[in-house]
Amino acid sequence: MRGAGKAVVLLSGGLDSATTLYYAVSKGYDCECLIFDYGQRHRKEVNSAKRIARLRGAPFRIVKFRMPWKGSALLDKSMAVPKGRRIGKGIPSTYVPSRNTIFLSFGVSFAEVIGASAVFIGANAVDYSGYPDCRPRHFRIFNELVRSGTKAGVEKRRIEVLAPLVDMTKADIIKLGRKLGVPFGQTWSCYSGNRRPCFKCDSCVIRAKGFKEAKVTDPLTTI
Repeated sequence: MRGAGKAVVLLSGGLDSATTLYYAVSKGYDCECLIFDYGQRHRKEVNSAKRIARLRGAPFRIVKFRMPWKGSALLDKSMAVPKGRRIGKGIPSTYVPSRNTIFLSFGVSFAEVIGASAVFIGANAVDYSGYPDCRPRHFRIFNELVRSGTKAGVEKRRIEVLAPLVDMTKADIIKLGRKLGVPFGQTWSCYSGNRRPCFKCDSCVIRAKGFKEAKVTDPLTTI
């Protein structure tokens, strides 16, 4: 299926967003990526995102901004990143207030400028930390906002926010990514920016669970 038009892909460097980019390309979209440098704890995920975009042959832009009020362990280094937490019990301190809403706003703005018909985000609401802005309802409501609050929407030039992985398990995402040729060894999920993943934070635990259930070896466990 070719000729699907232009799309904006929000690329974080993690395996979900990498799989989303490869998925969008497989569906015939001409993709441009936005990579966000928003003051997070480390730049490792930004560098991973750039490598993934280059490997897929997708042009990218770095969107650099700061959230000076912080409010998250991913923004404030004085806050400890929780490890060994019982996932699914409450919203963790790694939640960045309204992050996906902010990212999607940038994505839709860019889509209007370049004439893209879709904004892809690699959010997941099955094997996840419990962030409220990763749930299907959030994206349904955001699409209503896009239709009512943009020039493209008023002129019936639809821009749709798409979260193709939102209802998939992490194992199924990994299986899909493997089929699409996603370079998992270039992705980064850990909340730390060390040479090796910590294997204890929510993101590492969820990633390990997914690879185990998919019966696939995570290349990051061998570095």
